[in-house]
Amino acid sequence: MHTLLITLLIIVSIALIIVVVLQSSKTAGLSGAISGGAETLFGKQKARGIDLVLHRLTVVLSVLFFLLTIAVSYFKL
Repeated sequence: MHTLLITLLIIVSIALIIVVVLQSSKTAGLSGAISGGAETLFGKQKARGIDLVLHRLTVVLSVLFFLLTIAVSYFKL
């Protein structure tokens, strides 16, 4: 069981890295990071198409990552 969970955790980790790298950059530089965060927070930019799919996939993979990490630590005992 532990080996299966470790294998799934590795697969999800690699998939999460790939999905994050594939996402397009919203803005560049420090000033863009601050204003880009505000635009995302207040919903001025709506994700469309592949950006929306990558965003949702990132959320799903990150939840799976945390659940598998907890499961691995629980079943290791």
